[in-house]
Amino acid sequence: MKRQGERLKELSERTILAQRSRIGFVFQNFNLFPHLTVLDNVAAAPVATGRLARPAAQELARELLGRVGLSDKAGAYPRQLSGGQQQRVAIARALALRPGIILFDEPTSALDPELVGEVLAVIKDLATSGTTLLIVTHEIGFAREVADRVVFIDGGRIVEQGPPGQVLDRPRHERTRDFLAKVL
Repeated sequence: MKRQGERLKELSERTILAQRSRIGFVFQNFNLFPHLTVLDNVAAAPVATGRLARPAAQELARELLGRVGLSDKAGAYPRQLSGGQQQRVAIARALALRPGIILFDEPTSALDPELVGEVLAVIKDLATSGTTLLIVTHEIGFAREVADRVVFIDGGRIVEQGPPGQVLDRPRHERTRDFLAKVL
């Protein structure tokens, strides 16, 4: 929807698709294509959108797999990977369109505790590289370390927001304090 004065105007499908191509998504449960190799999972979007020919997309995919520490898994299928490896492939896939922002929906919630660190390390590297990230997470320590801004949401409403030190160490709202007392 687009605002025109006091009215909202529905956007065309073409405009919506153009907007979506500037946003990367990393889901809780990876959502990799099981019939494609890791390399083809990462190369699929640039080819499908017409941004790159298959050889260039595969070259980019190899580069991105290296960035997430999975160069040696290019020929593997998702079922042959651990959960942490699958999530790192999903991150590489999100990067393949060179989005302006990447949205992460609880990127470590479907992982064994032992695998969480490898995914958080990749996300931390992205954060320090200047990539804009919006992360929904319950990993409070990670949020404290990596975030520029923390937003605490309860029941779909923003309760509190600000720098991590303020929201996580000196929360102003009682609901935020109650939550942090339970998870820390």
